[in-house]
Amino acid sequence: MSADPDVLGQGENFARPSPVELTGEATEQVIPLVEESLRLGKRAVETGRVRVSVSTKTAEELVRTTLRTRRAEVERVAIDQEVAEAPATREENGVLIVPVIEEILVIEKRLILREEIRLHFVDGEETVEQAVERRLQRATVERLPPGPDTPPGTVEWAGNPPDNTKETA
Repeated sequence: MSADPDVLGQGENFARPSPVELTGEATEQVIPLVEESLRLGKRAVETGRVRVSVSTKTAEELVRTTLRTRRAEVERVAIDQEVAEAPATREENGVLIVPVIEEILVIEKRLILREEIRLHFVDGEETVEQAVERRLQRATVERLPPGPDTPPGTVEWAGNPPDNTKETA
């Protein structure tokens, strides 16, 4: 190897040869190797806070709806007629007919149809207005700068938080 520092370095920042290399004696030399290691991590950093305020107001409103009704008008019709067997409940022209039977004792048993109950169903509609109260909620969100003692992710409530929500850290 040449001992000329200009040839070795070429103007760059290379190390100069050791005296062993200049004299040409063969001796073993240990060159320590350095390795750089990298460690990657994450941490929570608070960048700001949010304040949520919820207010509830009640407002009285007039609601309108149609209610449907159904009532039965009862008409009793005397029949007083002997029958062989009990007639079944039946419907004729929108009228439900319920037979009423009486058993009387003569020398023999006979079925006498005493009366029929006729039920006329009358449908109607009625519009009803009633004042009711309903609750209204408004949420206000306000961004705040980070606080000195506030852990990251803290939720601050102004007012009453909902029952199923709790403050989380």
